[in-house]
Amino acid sequence: MKPFLDENFLLQSKTAEKLYHNFAKPLPIIDYHNHLIPEQIANNTQFANITQVWLAGDHYKWRAMRANGVDEKYITGVGSDFEKFEKWAETVPYTLRNPLYHWTHLELQRYFGVTDLLSGKTAQKIYDECSAKLQTPAYSVRGLLAKMNVESVCTTDDPLDSLNFHQQLAREGANLKMLPAFRPDKAMNSDDIEGLNQYIDKLESVVNKTISSFQEYIDALKSRHDYFADHGCSVSDHGLEQIYAEDYTEAEIASIFDKIRSKKGISYEENLKFKSAMLVYFAEWDHEKGWVQQYHLGALRNNNARMLRQLGPDTGWDSIGDFSQARMLSKFLNRLDNQDKLAKTIIYNLNPADNELIATMIGNFNDGSVAGKVQFGSAWWFLDQKDGMIKQLNALSNMGLLSRLVGMLTDSRSFLSFPRHEYFRRIVCNLFGEDMENGELPNDLEWVGKIVQDISYFNAKNYFKF
Repeated sequence: MKPFLDENFLLQSKTAEKLYHNFAKPLPIIDYHNHLIPEQIANNTQFANITQVWLAGDHYKWRAMRANGVDEKYITGVGSDFEKFEKWAETVPYTLRNPLYHWTHLELQRYFGVTDLLSGKTAQKIYDECSAKLQTPAYSVRGLLAKMNVESVCTTDDPLDSLNFHQQLAREGANLKMLPAFRPDKAMNSDDIEGLNQYIDKLESVVNKTISSFQEYIDALKSRHDYFADHGCSVSDHGLEQIYAEDYTEAEIASIFDKIRSKKGISYEENLKFKSAMLVYFAEWDHEKGWVQQYHLGALRNNNARMLRQLGPDTGWDSIGDFSQARMLSKFLNRLDNQDKLAKTIIYNLNPADNELIATMIGNFNDGSVAGKVQFGSAWWFLDQKDGMIKQLNALSNMGLLSRLVGMLTDSRSFLSFPRHEYFRRIVCNLFGEDMENGELPNDLEWVGKIVQDISYFNAKNYFKF
């Protein structure tokens, strides 16, 4: 029986071991999509204890604790930091076969050198040991990133953000690159007329101009897109249930905007047209600047209305949706491609039933201008675990070029989540190693090793050009 989480964890053959240890393991990390807080990176925050760096904001863990019968007091409530950690520690033994069990112990090992299994019995010892280390300079935010050999990170930023913390770090001349990503979801959220108007009012303050027409709105948002570009941004991101690609005229959108600004209701069709137009504008700006655009598709968010009222969004009440993706995604990409305005694009899929759909869709718009121009992004959110990763990798392998994949990202709010890159690299190496052992791939360690390195690091480095 193999020991748990040893150096050859997830590597099921000698060839897989060689691929990982000799080729993938030493490479730096480019984390091109996450939800880390720029202020904490710029100010090199020192966390007081492991709860603050590990449990705050991590709704993966929160969902598991709730499922294990833990009261909300010890999750997002008024419980002390140690009480919250203890309740998580008591939950961990019940997460067997959930990726959280792997990630938890991988993170304890990689950052803190802790090899004990986390449980209620070991909670106090591990809490004290990790929290003591977090008080030392080597365990500051940037120290944690350095431990994982992180070269660059892309945060997720609203168009209204000042990006002052990105500028602060850039002025410092730090080795770590922290770059913004333009995430304009709130700017096109016509589902919430009141919220959208409040957003437009804030935009007026930021650009110091009155916004009373759709053209003025677009001009103001374009100025923010330009501002982001001037401050190092070369990536955009959208979190959508599905792509919107309804036909519309400029006159229709201007009229819909007037209704929105007058706080009148708009029809279902008008809502779709407005979102469709906004997506096209954003995509055209991305192409104009040579950015990479990312689309995260398929999440059914905020299912629990009671808890949304209590805690707000992004607190663990989302799930996989079953939206129709193919026709509108094709129509949207085709519109941009037909006008020669399709930027480099990454599409992330949350419903595994759509893996083959996305894997074949990207092939319709790879035009030879750049390797892997349109990407099927790595397994995302509920799917960034062993089974989900393998399914995504196999779908891409069968219907596209896995060798051109731009690799893994954390999509995380935690500075302790970077071993997910290791987890991904181990799975990739095991897949290639297994095929080599079975005679399904040639026994050419140098070439396969190069492909592994490309997927792990070099494809992203060449694609994003940070």
